[in-house]
Amino acid sequence: MIPTGQCSRTRPFRLRERTPAENGHRQVKKMGNESINDTSAPPNRGKWCNRVLSAEFKLLEEPLPLVSRAMAAVAGLILILTFIFPLWNMTFFSNQYRDGLVLDLYSFKLEGGKTPNRDDLREINSLNHYIGMRPLLESDFGEFIWLPFAIGGLMLLAFRAAVLGKMSKLVDVFVIFVYFSIYSFWSFYYRLYTYGHNLDPTAAITVEPFTPPLFGTQEVGNFTVHSYPMLASYALFSYGILLAAALFWGWRVHLRAVKAKAL
Repeated sequence: MIPTGQCSRTRPFRLRERTPAENGHRQVKKMGNESINDTSAPPNRGKWCNRVLSAEFKLLEEPLPLVSRAMAAVAGLILILTFIFPLWNMTFFSNQYRDGLVLDLYSFKLEGGKTPNRDDLREINSLNHYIGMRPLLESDFGEFIWLPFAIGGLMLLAFRAAVLGKMSKLVDVFVIFVYFSIYSFWSFYYRLYTYGHNLDPTAAITVEPFTPPLFGTQEVGNFTVHSYPMLASYALFSYGILLAAALFWGWRVHLRAVKAKAL
């Protein structure tokens, strides 16, 4: 408040001249704005990423063509073979066993070859005992518990993709199958490694630690060991091939539809 009897005094308003530095700052700012609005500037990377993501989301939500659905359904049916036939076979040949000792690995059990006078699994465990290797017992293999459920889950996921008919469902089951395949091979190799390296040092026959072959032929002591996949493994491989083919066919149909809309 202004006291009574006194006049208010105000400072005269003066225009202040801008310094060269301030003028330069304004000029730089103006040039920056012009560069943003300039149509000749390079495209915004954020917008490009958004376009790519939008295209991917559209592809995932695309309905599967009938051919892709049929492939997914057939892939699920093929896995029935994994509950009937063995996944892998190992055969051991030597001078004593010229006809070979046969060991079949199923998704749920171990089974040795059997003749009226011989049980191959029992013979293999007897030979393992002499070199200090643990006996092959189904109870020691946790894979025989979870593997049938995992394969059954892959069957259901393939049927789900065929019924719901969306690209995203097919991508999900294919990614899960790839993970399942990698883990299964690692688990199989790890079993072979541990059985061949954890040997009893007090065994009757001393041998150097070894890893039985995962695939192919290998000399182990006085035995020639052959290890190869069987029909159930080929069924799993066919399952993956059919899923990949269904994905490729669906992507190809989607690409044709996009090109047709662009014309």
